[in-house]
Amino acid sequence: MKKILTVIGARPQFIKAAPVSKAILNHGGFQEILVHTGQHYDANMSQVFFDELEIMAPAYNLDVGSGGHGEQTGEMLKRLDPVIINEKPDIVLVYGDTNSTLAGALVASKLHIPIAHVEAGLRSFNRKMPEEINRVVVDHLSNLLFCPTTTAVENLKNEGIRKNVFCCGDVMYDVALQFAEKAKQKSSILSTLRLKPKEFILVTIHRAENTDNKQRLENILSALDTLSRDVVIVFPIHPRTKKMINSFGLNHLLARVKMIDPVGFLDMISLEINAKLIITDSGGVQKEAYFHKVPCVTLREETEWVETVEAGWNSVVINRTPESIVAVIREMILFNEKRKPVEGYGNGNAAGMIIENIVGFLTNK
Repeated sequence: MKKILTVIGARPQFIKAAPVSKAILNHGGFQEILVHTGQHYDANMSQVFFDELEIMAPAYNLDVGSGGHGEQTGEMLKRLDPVIINEKPDIVLVYGDTNSTLAGALVASKLHIPIAHVEAGLRSFNRKMPEEINRVVVDHLSNLLFCPTTTAVENLKNEGIRKNVFCCGDVMYDVALQFAEKAKQKSSILSTLRLKPKEFILVTIHRAENTDNKQRLENILSALDTLSRDVVIVFPIHPRTKKMINSFGLNHLLARVKMIDPVGFLDMISLEINAKLIITDSGGVQKEAYFHKVPCVTLREETEWVETVEAGWNSVVINRTPESIVAVIREMILFNEKRKPVEGYGNGNAAGMIIENIVGFLTNK
């Protein structure tokens, strides 16, 4: 029986792995070894996702925890190496662009084990982002590259990567289709928070470029403070963001904001579907907004998901003064032109295509 070793460690990866792990199980002929690096270790950002997405328990939890990029990646390398040596997988499967992705690919590469990268080819073209470095390195190490869009395929071609590149659609679209109805049936988050559909703005902020820069964080929170006078702001707060808000003494800007602890996957989907608008710096949340036809404002210098901007569902705020953030948000809320249909991310069977191509690769290896 062929063995697939999957390395995951952060919330978006749990979501992406869910349909692929299910497809591996349904296909048969494979043993999947799931390794959780522990990059996201808070129960609200880790265990609840395994439970709600019905992901099998990890065979290994490396318990790496938080830390600087070098420290965190180094610990992952040290702890992953003996696991992969011991398990001797036929292929290592990694997702996205986190330090867990990079560590999995580096260890596999040095041990001469083939690497499959789900969500290959994404580019922000901003090398100041650690995620961009991770994407580029992992793509150039990978033997199988699964792209969510044709734009991603073109990005790889421009870097000379053409072999074993597959445009299979987005596994997160698979998840959106599979779990939207389940969230409607099972999530009670709206009643718990006393929220009315389409009468609140949902906010997620976690990237270092926003949280670790006092002026940027203050600008974002000042914009939320202004908006909160007219509309309910719901802010599931990432542990890192909460820590930096406290460190910079910016809590006073959140007096009218409904701050809550991180929520589970089904609750998050429910909040996204019912939001009037979503404000985020998360790549995954940008796409989820797009899938659920909710306008989004991205607090980044750029986005990898250019299709969401081109379709009119997403607006990137580059000049992040409080006034510019508020202006873009109000403009997106009042936007009356017809937005383009949600398309370009596959047909909801990306996971199936990924497994078929892995089977073909291992059969012909």
